[in-house]
Amino acid sequence: MSQSRNDQPPAACDLRLMACDAEDLAVLSAHLQDAILRVGDMVYLPRQRRFILLLKRFDWLASAGGAPQRALTGLHFENVRKVFLRGFRQDRPDDLLSLLNIEFVPGEAPSGEARLVFSGGCVLRLDVECLEARMADLGPHWRVRHAPGHGG
Repeated sequence: MSQSRNDQPPAACDLRLMACDAEDLAVLSAHLQDAILRVGDMVYLPRQRRFILLLKRFDWLASAGGAPQRALTGLHFENVRKVFLRGFRQDRPDDLLSLLNIEFVPGEAPSGEARLVFSGGCVLRLDVECLEARMADLGPHWRVRHAPGHGG
C-alpha cells in the first residue's frame, strides 16, 4: 500500500445526509456516533430557527479498512423553537462533548424533540416544529491515533 507524500490518509468520501423522520435520523446518528465537539462549537440562531453544531466526526466507514480517521462535519437542525441543555454550560466553551446518539421523540405531529445524548449524562434537547436535519463533511479527513473505545 502506498502512502501519499504529505502523509494524509487515503481519500475518503465526503458524507452528506439529510433527516426528515426518525428513521433518517437514526442513520445520521450512526454516522455521528463518537463525534467530539467543543461546547463553543454550537450555536442557536432563534431568528432563523436554526441550531448549528461543528463536530469532529469519527469516520467509521473509512476507518474500517485502514487507519482511524476523523472529518470536520457540520450539522444543523431547522424549525427549532426552543433549546434545552442538561449537564453542560454555555459559559464553558472549551469543554468537550462526545456524542453517543441522536434520537427523535415525536410530539403532536409533525412536531417533536431532537435529543442529542453525550457521554457523562449531557443532553441537548431541541424542540422542533418538524424534523429537518442536515449534516455534511466540510473538509479533508485526518488520521487519529485511536478509534473510540466502547468498554463492556
